[in-house]
Amino acid sequence: MTLHAICIPKWGLAMEEGTLASWLKAEGSTVRQGEDIAEFETSKIANVLEAPAAGILRRRIAAEGDVRPVGALIGVLADAGEDDEAVDIFVAGFSEASVVQEQQDSSTAIVETILVDGLPARFLRVRARTASPATPLVLLHGFGGDHMGWMFNQDAWAADRDVLALDLPGHGGSTKDVGDGELATLAARVSAWLDSQRLDRIHIVGHSLGAAVAASLALASPARVKSIVALCGAGFGDTLSRDYVEGFIAASRRKELKPVIEMLFADPGLVTRDMLESLMAYKRIDGVGDALRALAEKALAAPALAELRSELADIQVPMLALYGAADRIVTISDPAAFPWPHAIVEAAGHMPHMEAAKAVNEQVAGFLALHDGSERR
Repeated sequence: MTLHAICIPKWGLAMEEGTLASWLKAEGSTVRQGEDIAEFETSKIANVLEAPAAGILRRRIAAEGDVRPVGALIGVLADAGEDDEAVDIFVAGFSEASVVQEQQDSSTAIVETILVDGLPARFLRVRARTASPATPLVLLHGFGGDHMGWMFNQDAWAADRDVLALDLPGHGGSTKDVGDGELATLAARVSAWLDSQRLDRIHIVGHSLGAAVAASLALASPARVKSIVALCGAGFGDTLSRDYVEGFIAASRRKELKPVIEMLFADPGLVTRDMLESLMAYKRIDGVGDALRALAEKALAAPALAELRSELADIQVPMLALYGAADRIVTISDPAAFPWPHAIVEAAGHMPHMEAAKAVNEQVAGFLALHDGSERR
């Protein structure tokens, strides 16, 4: 019997349920493995579910709008030769608990908070799913983000390496003390955290502010950084939207924050109420307002980013720059003029790793594999 369950996936440690936003295939449709089959909404953002196998979509069990727990059966794929009775038996015998247990057993992710130079640093570590892991990968989020922003990426990249997503100072569960707020200070904090984890040689994927921090770290410690992927990197483009930065800092209510966060996405409909509530809760934490202001006036100030841009050519490690085609935060007048490899991610704004996760995951995985054995150029 060849039948395959379509289940609610677990995207990120905190995900407990998902809402079926829409089916992308009708019952009776033939689908290929990896083809988009449904759209789901989580507490963070919407994402596309891919078919786990090739076959015919024989049964759609969940309806659009249904909220189901992680591991719940929502559909069945089967070969053309399977009859309805076989599908009925499969559905009746399906065990949601076994799917959840399988996900837990295969999960090697853990959130850790440690003290680095007396200051808390929180990060999510996902262990490699191979006995011979490649060079570790460190993920650095953007302004106002945290490690949860990598929920659609971290597990995919952990197929062959440890992947650690750090909350930068001023963000998430890390210290809200950002010092003088300079890029060099943030890079030094990241370097001290790397020392605590005995990570002497790493790849880095940095988003927006995180890309600027990654570049600063590579300038200060070139032997430590094996490669950099910059996603919509601050300092890599021509300008950074001050409307976004100031709007994010100033918003004191969900209603005020919503149009600001919508600027991040090509599709503003991806911004959910839960996402806004989570961001407002973060902004209310003691010290966050001062931290964001310091970062805006130092690390993300136009002179600081201009100086970084002038130094990018001095970075002696392989770099890949990925940009969202509809990015309204970091503007790029002529990507073709950049001296490093680059690519445009279609149908994405400033958050391509969330809006077009599959495309970004593939680009990054290919780049990392290419440079796992490379030395600094």
